[in-house]
Amino acid sequence: VQLQASGGGLVQAGGSLRLSCAASGRTFINYRMGWFRQAPGKEREFVVSISRSSTSYRDSVKGRFTISRDNSKNTAYLQMNSLKPEDTAVYYCAAATCASCGYDYWGQGTLVTVSS
Repeated sequence: VQLQASGGGLVQAGGSLRLSCAASGRTFINYRMGWFRQAPGKEREFVVSISRSSTSYRDSVKGRFTISRDNSKNTAYLQMNSLKPEDTAVYYCAAATCASCGYDYWGQGTLVTVSS
């Protein structure tokens, strides 16, 4: 499985960005897709995930970020609104390819910079 993340960039506080994560593989619909981020000098942290039937969000992004997926395009999306400087990080998409798997495949990361 290969994951290709895109959509990062520089945005002012209060702005929006949409990240995309394109995945290879014929069973994308069964993958749990997640977004993680790593800010400078900090550890990588969970942001949001989506399975076939549910989503999970980090408290600090609830109401601002929305994860979605288009199984026909093997792509997961992260819509980020009302961005804050503290959202600045490299964002990674990841895939868990079986029900009992952790995130076993990772994309290369895309940088999101939010200026104040």
